[in-house]
Amino acid sequence: MALDESKDTDEKFEVDGYVYIVDKEFLAQAQPIKVDFLEVGFKVTSSLKLESACGSCSSTGSCCS
Repeated sequence: MALDESKDTDEKFEVDGYVYIVDKEFLAQAQPIKVDFLEVGFKVTSSLKLESACGSCSSTGSCCS
């Protein structure tokens, strides 16, 4: 998630006064996308399944270095 200007390849959404832009190709793969605002920061969820991710930086063979 980042600040950006809208391009022709983006879909634009306005929710509660916030404007979100999402690349149309990415949206087709990831929808539905949900943004939840928390006390500190936000949480983004989608239908994408991450195949490779750090489970814990204390585990053997971790991707954290």
